[in-house]
Amino acid sequence: MAQTHEACFLMNEEPQTFDQAMNEKEWREAMKEKIQMIEKNGTWEMVKKPKEKNIISVKWIYRLKTNANGDPIKHKARLVARGFTQEYGVDYLETFAPVSRHDTIRTILTVAAQERWKLYQMDVKSAFLNGELQEEIYVSQPPGFIRDGEEDKVLRLHRHSK
Repeated sequence: MAQTHEACFLMNEEPQTFDQAMNEKEWREAMKEKIQMIEKNGTWEMVKKPKEKNIISVKWIYRLKTNANGDPIKHKARLVARGFTQEYGVDYLETFAPVSRHDTIRTILTVAAQERWKLYQMDVKSAFLNGELQEEIYVSQPPGFIRDGEEDKVLRLHRHSK
């Protein structure tokens, strides 16, 4: 029984590296789906590497979505820029995240309950893909998706990707 439990646990583990993810079809498909969504939204364009710009490396992050029983229902791959390599004043001038604080959400819900307002919830898939960038930001091509014959090129970001 212990071996069966251990085998099931290992099968549903999230990969920590790109090489681990490449061993499973579901993770490869999740990465491909993410790249297709990013490209469909015009997030970047392939360009020659500029001489005077920092090129930010990217990394894949993997999450296994499960149902209430803990059974896997979706493999999600997210491509993240390793922004800690950027230098303040050179690569960017401001930092902020357009997200709500929990206190603010609770206050709005309290007022809505007191006023008996109808509330609606929505989820915008890939919402962060819609914000235009003001800065020139360049990232490396993602592992597993480096184009043949264009290995020396980089990606200039047009939109946020999350």
